[in-house]
Amino acid sequence: MPASDPSPSSSSRSPAASDGPPYSGLLEVDESVVDDIATLLTEQQRGMVLNLVADLYPADVALLLRRLPDAEAGRLFRWLPPEMGADVLAEMEDAVRAALLDDLRPDTLIDLIDALDTDDAADVLADLPDRVALEVLPDLEDAADLTELLEYGEETAGGIMAREYVALAPDQTLQEATEAVRRSAADVDDVYTAYVVDEAGTLLGTLSLKQLLLSAGAVKVRDVMDADFISVAPRVDQEEVGRVVQRYDLVSVPVVNDTGRMMGRITIDDVVDVIRDEAEEDMQLMSGLTGEEETVDSAVQVSRGRLPWLIVGLVGSGLSGTVIGAFEATLQQAVVLATFIPVVTAMGGNAAVQSAAIAVQGLGAGELWLSDAFKRIGKEMLVALLNGIVVAGLLCGTVALLGMGDVTMLVATLSLTMLSVSLVATTNGALIPFLLTWLGVDPASAMGPFVTTLNDIMGLAIYFLIATALYL
Repeated sequence: MPASDPSPSSSSRSPAASDGPPYSGLLEVDESVVDDIATLLTEQQRGMVLNLVADLYPADVALLLRRLPDAEAGRLFRWLPPEMGADVLAEMEDAVRAALLDDLRPDTLIDLIDALDTDDAADVLADLPDRVALEVLPDLEDAADLTELLEYGEETAGGIMAREYVALAPDQTLQEATEAVRRSAADVDDVYTAYVVDEAGTLLGTLSLKQLLLSAGAVKVRDVMDADFISVAPRVDQEEVGRVVQRYDLVSVPVVNDTGRMMGRITIDDVVDVIRDEAEEDMQLMSGLTGEEETVDSAVQVSRGRLPWLIVGLVGSGLSGTVIGAFEATLQQAVVLATFIPVVTAMGGNAAVQSAAIAVQGLGAGELWLSDAFKRIGKEMLVALLNGIVVAGLLCGTVALLGMGDVTMLVATLSLTMLSVSLVATTNGALIPFLLTWLGVDPASAMGPFVTTLNDIMGLAIYFLIATALYL
């Protein structure tokens, strides 16, 4: 990817004016632009298309390719200059990238991949069919580095790190170090920090560009380097990398193996992608999706990801109906109880989601530990009691005001139910994320349909058990 400059990137520019395009001086990708470029592509107007595309950032070209019909997207990608095509590849969603690369010749693939940083090149190789990847890998300039990167999981520090970095020797002067940084500029994009390593490649310290520029040229690197650095192991989960970068306000983090040997570095642009991907994954888990759904997925793929939890919800609803049916005698004794079934299920579901959201957020950010489980649950139980009292009071006041049925009996039933359901649902919402974390499962699953349905069943059971005890 091209080296960054001091100006804001395409993803962080602010609109020049409220009624103007969001990128000052640049072509904005919208429906009209997509339609115009699709027409030019169909008419084989290569020069005009490339002139228009030249005004776009790689991320905007990637968006354009995703919006174009498949045939036109493939034609545009083949027309792009190799360097620009490589930059665009790094910005694409996996499914779009795989489709565009499917018909390219091996020599074209090699040119594109060689122009990428090793972390992006490894991602591209992972999207290729195994046969094609094995065919092009030996002819790549960074074949050895890429082979090593592909051994790590895609969602680990090793899977997102780049092998390119600026390495300095501890006995170099800062003047020599400055020259080393200049020589590395062609191969290393986004130079935030130089890494001081010994002859064996062991990481000894880091040197910021600010320190490099502000210190006297005759000073030795070892005298100004920061030996108290933060690093991560290559098999650490990418979510943990994101937490490390956020907690310590880093713009890049070195990756070292068990012996301390420098393996590569992870830069802030990759961490932003990780944070976004993890947030999207958690949102989908909360919605009951079993896989990572993308906007370009086919209807069959989307259905396959959504259907399992819909079936779970269907079974859960059936169980809820069974609970209601089991208390038919109670309902016959006081038909007015049926009126408050939606109130009970809504109360339980909302209380559980609120407590689960805080637990999931805290566990995900590393602010809550497993050892905090009992303390957290105790606090949530106190909150549940307070909220339950207020809700029960409001509901019972409404019942008394409207004079619904046997007011005294109904008020007693609803008061006990609201307190009990609030307490149980809130406790479940706080407990289950800790339990899932202990089992090694993403705690965001605690906010999925399974837990919501479970709270509905428990809430209804509590409601009718209390009503049966009072009415019968």
